[in-house]
Amino acid sequence: MSDKKQQSDLLSSSTPNSATNPAWGGRFSEQTDAFVEAFTASVQFDQRMYRQDIAGSRAHAKMLNKIKVLCDEDLTAILTGLDTVEQEIHDGKFNWSVAREDVHMNIEGRLTELVGDAGKRLHTGRSRNDQVATDIRLYLREQIDSIVEEIKRLQQGVLDIAEQEAATIMPGFTHLQVAQPITFGHHMMAWYEMLKRDAMRFVDCQQRMNMSPLGAAALAGTSYPIDREYTASVLGFTAPTQNSLDSVSDRDFAIEFCSAAAILLTHLSRMSEELIIWSSAQFNFIELPDRFCTGSSIMPQKKNPDVPELVRGKTGRVNGNLISLLTLMKSQPLAYNKDNQEDKEPLFDTVDTVAGCLRAFADMVPAIKCKHTNMYNAAKQGFSTATDLADYLVRKKLPFRDAHEIVGKAVAMGVSCGKDLSELTLEELQQFSDKIEKDVFEVLTLEGSVEARNHIGGTAPEQVKKAIALARQS
Repeated sequence: MSDKKQQSDLLSSSTPNSATNPAWGGRFSEQTDAFVEAFTASVQFDQRMYRQDIAGSRAHAKMLNKIKVLCDEDLTAILTGLDTVEQEIHDGKFNWSVAREDVHMNIEGRLTELVGDAGKRLHTGRSRNDQVATDIRLYLREQIDSIVEEIKRLQQGVLDIAEQEAATIMPGFTHLQVAQPITFGHHMMAWYEMLKRDAMRFVDCQQRMNMSPLGAAALAGTSYPIDREYTASVLGFTAPTQNSLDSVSDRDFAIEFCSAAAILLTHLSRMSEELIIWSSAQFNFIELPDRFCTGSSIMPQKKNPDVPELVRGKTGRVNGNLISLLTLMKSQPLAYNKDNQEDKEPLFDTVDTVAGCLRAFADMVPAIKCKHTNMYNAAKQGFSTATDLADYLVRKKLPFRDAHEIVGKAVAMGVSCGKDLSELTLEELQQFSDKIEKDVFEVLTLEGSVEARNHIGGTAPEQVKKAIALARQS
């Protein structure tokens, strides 16, 4: 049964529960309505954090033993029981219960069934508020490692194709109009730089979130002599958080993660748009592998770029998740509120979406095939070397604005007679300036244009290769 179907079935019942919740039911005089129980439960989705929850419980138990709040016998029972619970979950033999609300109480409840009173002592000195804040940070920290590795895999694919196509000439565009000649390798390195910043954002986000809220308890800390530095160290955090109210109530680290994800998906969407355009019959610059495309049920000739189209579409989904979290937090007073239960589904969906999109791109990009002749011929259209002619005149001591006007007139002649600037005769060009000489044709070729931009960040093949070499060293 799917998670959504299971959740729907649980929510459809309105029969009162047979018992109050053992975690907090002592204060209540009647049972929780079954619908409310299911409606307020989060175990349907937060169970994916079971490993992080168990890791946090192990660290907490060891700390309680270290400060003599938990005896050695209870510690051994708890650690052994947690091992059993983790194995049951891993093997699919764990009975997740909505009556126990969330991943935390499901694990604690099963632990108590296994080890008795020792399991009941585990929650000493902590709350589900600091527990969930810790779990989410541990979970995101791990997911960021995976995301950064997948970005690096995509970057390596980009570098490979950039190196292969370092001298492949294509048109560069502004306003989707032919602007100047560039190389395909140079264009791929633009993708690389975008991805480089994306990876840096995730790493930066991870460093900021790597503070341990464990020990903040419900909101004010705890009266037990806990050692927060110890639990932070055991869990691999840089240090404990410094304010208990802030520790349990803010989700800015999750918002920051979703922000980095939205920027990454925006970049992947822009790349998708280019792949879609380039693979169209009108451009015909590249061919995407068949395994990343689909056909049409009615038009047998179609080869649709479904993977980049879907990545482009999923960008809206991730952007929406970011807005959901921002909206979730904007009106919450300190400290914890039940609203925060709604942080996990958009967060988890963002993690899954980013992982899928990165995998698709990392597999697809290295297999792109360039159609060199089509790219080259397209670069010859639209007077793409017009700026080179203007620069040529500037080097002949004309002011740039005068040179710009002269070239504009030459382009107008080319438009009227259907010729590119490189196809005009010397005599025709000299009508506009007597400074134009035979050497002008060296700068009007596509090869001459790209070679001339031989500086850091330029499109010259030499610079593209240097950029690739530098990237491979990082």
